[in-house]
Amino acid sequence: MTGNRKGIILAGGNGTRLYPMTRVVTKQLLPVYDKPLIYYPLSILMLLSIREVLIIVKDYDLHLFQRLLGDGSHLGMKFSYEIQDEPRGLPEAFIIGRDFIGDDPVTMALGDNIFYGSGLVTFLEYYMDKEHKGASAFSYSVKDPQRFGVANYDTQGRVISLEEKPQNPKSPWAVSGLYHFDSDVAEKAARLKPSGRGELEIMDLLSLYHQEGRLQVYRMPRGYAWLDTGTTEAMMKAGQYIQILEERQGIKVACIEEIAYIQKFINRAQLEALIAKIGNNSYSDYLKNLLGA
Repeated sequence: MTGNRKGIILAGGNGTRLYPMTRVVTKQLLPVYDKPLIYYPLSILMLLSIREVLIIVKDYDLHLFQRLLGDGSHLGMKFSYEIQDEPRGLPEAFIIGRDFIGDDPVTMALGDNIFYGSGLVTFLEYYMDKEHKGASAFSYSVKDPQRFGVANYDTQGRVISLEEKPQNPKSPWAVSGLYHFDSDVAEKAARLKPSGRGELEIMDLLSLYHQEGRLQVYRMPRGYAWLDTGTTEAMMKAGQYIQILEERQGIKVACIEEIAYIQKFINRAQLEALIAKIGNNSYSDYLKNLLGA
């Protein structure tokens, strides 16, 4: 996709369900097999040709993210950072990022979600609002929809209602952690009131667009993977999934240096410089093979 579309990764939160692993480091910096978790949502934004990304973090994690990702220039990108002191709901990302968003459309990826599948990026690009006059989200059929925000559809596949973690879900379609909004999103997020949980709810934000007839929630077909890493069991299973893919296929999932090169964000000489800094290990060997070195 073209245009000035920007990206946001929400990487704050307390990660209490992963205690004690998250006692001293946020979950988005924990490893999922061979890479930090944040590489996976970042890779999706990169594959969508988004080069300007705001990363929202907790204050005490900021220096760690900056050490890991820097300003993005080594990848031909531009990273900026903002602080979310306390988790007050996903829509707060757009309030915090109001100046960053400006008049541009924005795609937000949750920092603890993993998406994978052949043709996934083509699917996402096709269904994101190309006119940037509304909101797009993506739902995924799950066995436990009561844990998520749920989209309910009519027989024509149109969204008729949205529910936040319903006790008795009307459908199995959970709204995943990838959203695309027009530039109105910051103003709409600022109008929201906290729910009974004391947080701004993403489903309430989507509902504002739905009420205006400007929301599309597309059902992801079979063959794609959406992995939530909110528990230790989910983190372990996600790592095993990535390990199997990489070992069977001889590829790396969410290798951000490879993606920057394939997307032509950086050239061969720049990738060679990155490889030299990485040192001698299996990760650099993979990148060297990419160059035929």
